[in-house]
Amino acid sequence: MRIYNKLVAHFFSMLRTDISNALEMWAPLTGAEDFDNVGWLYQSTAQNITGLLVCHDALEEVIEEAHQKKCEMVVCYHPILFNGLKRIDQTDYVSRAIQKAITYNISIYAMHTALDKVIGGVSDLMANKLGLIEVSFLLPDGDKSGMGRIGFLREAINSETFLKKVKETFKTPVIRHSNFKNNTIRKVAVLGGSGAFAIEEALRQNADAYVTGDLKYHDFFKPQGELLLTDVGHFESERFTKNAIAKYLQEKFSNFAVNLSEINTNPVGYYPYGEE
Repeated sequence: MRIYNKLVAHFFSMLRTDISNALEMWAPLTGAEDFDNVGWLYQSTAQNITGLLVCHDALEEVIEEAHQKKCEMVVCYHPILFNGLKRIDQTDYVSRAIQKAITYNISIYAMHTALDKVIGGVSDLMANKLGLIEVSFLLPDGDKSGMGRIGFLREAINSETFLKKVKETFKTPVIRHSNFKNNTIRKVAVLGGSGAFAIEEALRQNADAYVTGDLKYHDFFKPQGELLLTDVGHFESERFTKNAIAKYLQEKFSNFAVNLSEINTNPVGYYPYGEE
């Protein structure tokens, strides 16, 4: 299924609730973490949607992009409203995005940890891109959901080859990693986003490597050489997500305008490594 960066031709409008119902069939909001803020972040007065934009972060420039592409709805992975908003302040990037959505009458729907846990979600995408087999939940939450995945490479490789594979797969300029006593990688755990909380579980399940993001300095001591920790970056670990959401919606509503945002919202830059 091709996902176009440009407007996909459409022949009819959809009810806003039909779209959210379809998303919740895949990623029920009841499965999201308690701390999270998923589902409708803003519901405009427009009930009929003739086009939507799928993005990673619903920033101000993304809402502008949706307006330019005549989309009445934005489906984002990260919730732009997360810690609460007490006032609308033009100096704040969250306020500016919400105000623009209100001005343009564009609804915003976020998926985040509801999508992290389900089959075909964030960690499954990571496992698939790395070519893992015999994949199971790293932290099960029932029979059909859970955080992270753990599986096997088809054949064992050395740690340097694995790091090169990870770097290429996630298109990250640099990988931060821990020391590793064993040079053989076969069993691999993955978890999109901030995954420090699952280091102990990856160790308990005898993973050789763990691919995630947002690791802190002291996290790298925890494996004591028994696990190769790889921090590929928060955005990079989730980089396949918006394409998967767009593909799912296009398959559900084949004659509806599903647009993929062309804006890279990764807030982290990398100064060219190795240059003086």
